[in-house]
Amino acid sequence: MPIPESRTPHPAASRFPLLSRIELPADLRRLPAGRLPALAAELREFLIDSVSRTGGHLAAGLGVVELTIALHYVFDTPHDRLIWDVGHQAYPHKILTGRRARMGSLRKRGGLSGFPIRDESPYDTFGVGHSSTSISAALGMALAAQAKGESRQTIAVIGDGALGAGMAFEALNHAGALKPNLLVVLNDNGMSISPPVGAISSHLARLLSGKLYTRVREGGKSALRHIPPLKELMGRWEEHMKGMVMPGTLFEELGFNYIGPIDGHDLGSLITTLRNMRTMPGPRFLHVVTHKGRGYRPAEGQPVTYHGVTPFDPKTGAPRKPAGTVTYTQVFGDWLYAAARADRRLIGITPAMGEGSGLTRFAASFPERYLDVGIAEQHALTLAAGLACEGLKPVVAVYSTFLQRAYDQLIHDICLQGLDVTLAVDRAGLVGADGATHAGSFDLSYGRIVPNLVIMAPADEAECRRMLQTAFQHPGPAMVRYPRGAGPGVAVEPGLQVLPLGKAEPRRAGRDVALLAFGTLVAPALQVAEALDATVVNMRFIKPLDGDLILELARTHRLLVTLEENAVAGGAGAAVSELLAARQVATRCLHLGLPDRFLDQATQQEQLADCGLDAAGIEAAVRKALAEHEPAEPPTPD
Repeated sequence: MPIPESRTPHPAASRFPLLSRIELPADLRRLPAGRLPALAAELREFLIDSVSRTGGHLAAGLGVVELTIALHYVFDTPHDRLIWDVGHQAYPHKILTGRRARMGSLRKRGGLSGFPIRDESPYDTFGVGHSSTSISAALGMALAAQAKGESRQTIAVIGDGALGAGMAFEALNHAGALKPNLLVVLNDNGMSISPPVGAISSHLARLLSGKLYTRVREGGKSALRHIPPLKELMGRWEEHMKGMVMPGTLFEELGFNYIGPIDGHDLGSLITTLRNMRTMPGPRFLHVVTHKGRGYRPAEGQPVTYHGVTPFDPKTGAPRKPAGTVTYTQVFGDWLYAAARADRRLIGITPAMGEGSGLTRFAASFPERYLDVGIAEQHALTLAAGLACEGLKPVVAVYSTFLQRAYDQLIHDICLQGLDVTLAVDRAGLVGADGATHAGSFDLSYGRIVPNLVIMAPADEAECRRMLQTAFQHPGPAMVRYPRGAGPGVAVEPGLQVLPLGKAEPRRAGRDVALLAFGTLVAPALQVAEALDATVVNMRFIKPLDGDLILELARTHRLLVTLEENAVAGGAGAAVSELLAARQVATRCLHLGLPDRFLDQATQQEQLADCGLDAAGIEAAVRKALAEHEPAEPPTPD
């Protein structure tokens, strides 16, 4: 992603005399260690000020200010490879690696990405956005360095939530067997593995990472190598002594030298421990405990609320703009609560996205029927399959971009067996500032080829609720995909009405051109139809298609235009063409959707315009298609 060059200082740069001297980590490494706490205070204040203007991910970055400083202070980045998992916490990293002056462009069109991205900086060694990939990527880099004979350190920073995913443990298991020069840093901000830590555990971590302990341990093993009973006794003594005071036995069993837990806000402990661990051979695991939202009272008290924020008043924490209209996520949350009251078989499942997916009210009202499985999309779907086998009716709330991670489970465990599972697929289509890693660009393409799966896309909020109930009452697998944010503002009725399966809704009668709109593009299609006197159909169902209506439209119109907020390749429009081809109908089709490229961050409206999916773009494309196929004018006689 090209980043516009700018050396314009941040509006508040004069308040940060120490931070303003740090353009790159090399500048940081020239500072005396005693100045680092002051730098951390400035960095934290700068981060709050900056994100209050742009919006973005805040609480996670506040929690790793000291850790970020320590990592860049101890290691020779970017020669040493530093990989951040997910990337929500990487804003301090961006500020310290030459991008401080451009933080005002964060998440905007042509600006800094909200995640580490390789095209943006050599310090962003691996592009992220989805969780639990850092250890696998870091292992690959460490093995590459080993194969090329290069001397470098490789460090993966992963959170306690991301560590719970199966992929992370697959990588740990593999790394422990290969013994690479790899350091995994666990940023534990949820207290999910260990109790709070203090001076004793920090002192112990420094001791266990030091050369004296390493020499004693290795020397003892060497001396006892030829006395198997004593060697075994020594190994057991070491393991049990460490296991009594720290939760590292699991990682030791996986082949890692475990150190910690230590206070992730104590720069002295962090730097001493990291320096010691830098010289240790093989795979190492450092457990750091941090406080998400550290240093900003509103975020400390509500770290989930301040995980991702819109622009806000830094003094009060209040959003700068009032909340808008009802979002599709809220529509889902309200429906789920009502449906759960009506049917005790309903079980709500989320892969660590309870708040983001709108399950808060449901979870509070029906805690015994709410399952947050952590960052484990594959498990979420197969868990739902198991519940459905026993007559329950699971509803899995998942973002479109994360459903991709459980594609095999969707096919094999749910659809192959025809199980009664409802998939509420949020953030389908373009997502704006979160960019390509979070766009739901492909679910229609990868979903519609799977047998037994019903797929729906609502045109508005009211239709979304009816589709969710339709999917829930359908006795097999069904998916409702809906976009991020608010819809056109259609009032939602409180009941639990359903739609006739596979039936589209004609919205406007016209001539020559029929606009077949799927989901969000019904509204712009209606605008275009007024200018072109075109027919408009809200298709509603991607699978099954309303074949009878499509064939009738093909008979009465000379151009069918399909509109979808999904990749054109293999999407809903392709399904229409396949139907016509199977019936040997030769009516021309124009398929409009997302292009065959990853789309950079921008607002959702800017992205739609870039793809030609706003009203102006749609009208221009249709007029061009009509003009290209107008009969040629007869030649003028001499």
